[in-house]
Amino acid sequence: MTTLSPEEEQKKREIFEAMSPKRQQGILKKGYENWDPFQKPKEPFDRINGKEGDRERLVSLWHQFLKEKDFISPSNAFLQGAFEICRGILEEDERYRGMLEFCLWYKGKREEKI
Repeated sequence: MTTLSPEEEQKKREIFEAMSPKRQQGILKKGYENWDPFQKPKEPFDRINGKEGDRERLVSLWHQFLKEKDFISPSNAFLQGAFEICRGILEEDERYRGMLEFCLWYKGKREEKI
């Protein structure tokens, strides 16, 4: 670990003392000297919690879909599924991309029969 300034060392001690005894024991077990309460998260904060603009876009698209399709009393499972796949596609999750590709393929197969 890098050398801490006296102010950082004092802040580290204050953080440690404010913790529950169980958390303190865990830190002591790994070594107080090795513990870094100031380390940066492994992933950017926006990636973990989602960007505010992305959430607005997600909700907007979901509402637009429901409004344009004009479903009559959709079930909670339907609403949840639509929201989940909308989120997955916007976040470019491979699982939801696979679902979308299958649905488009299957729709084409069904239209071939008609």
